[in-house]
Amino acid sequence: MNATAILATGLTIGLADYGDARDAADVVALLDAYARDPMGGGSPLAGDVKARLVDDLAANPHAFSMLARAGDKAVGLANCFMGYSTFAAAPLVNIHDFAVLPGHRGAGIGKALMAAIETEALKRGACKITLEVLSGNHPARRLYAACGYGDYQLDPASGHALFWQKRLT
Repeated sequence: MNATAILATGLTIGLADYGDARDAADVVALLDAYARDPMGGGSPLAGDVKARLVDDLAANPHAFSMLARAGDKAVGLANCFMGYSTFAAAPLVNIHDFAVLPGHRGAGIGKALMAAIETEALKRGACKITLEVLSGNHPARRLYAACGYGDYQLDPASGHALFWQKRLT
C-alpha cells in the first residue's frame, strides 16, 4: 500500500495495490464485512464474487480502492470508480463502497478515509465526488455531511436527485 496519510494514532491510508496479496485479501475481507453489516445488505459476499473481485477491479481502469490500516490491521475500505460529469466536462469520482469495521467506528477513521479520497480525486482531476447512502444510515450521513457532502438538486422546483436501480441478474 502506498501511504498517503499517516495520523498520530498509527493510521495509514493509501491506494490498494490489487497485485499485492495482502492488499487484495484486505479488500475482499473488508468488503465482505461491509456486506454482512445491515447497512451493506446483511449477507456475506458469494464465494464466486470473493474469488473474482480483485481481478475484476484490477482489470477496470476506472477502479481504485483506498485502504485504512490501524497498525497492521485493515480497518477501512473505499472502492471508488472514475466517471465523467458531462455538465462540467470533467472527470468525477464515485465512492461505490465505504466501510469502517464496527470496532473502529467513531475514531476518526472514516473522516481520514474521506479526506484521502478527496486528495486522490484532486490528483486525478475530478471536479466532484459522488456517493450513495441509505436514508436510515444516520452515522454515515453525519460523517458525509461533516465532510461537506449533501443531496443535490439542479432546480429546487424539480426536487432532489434520487438514486434508483434495476437489477439485471
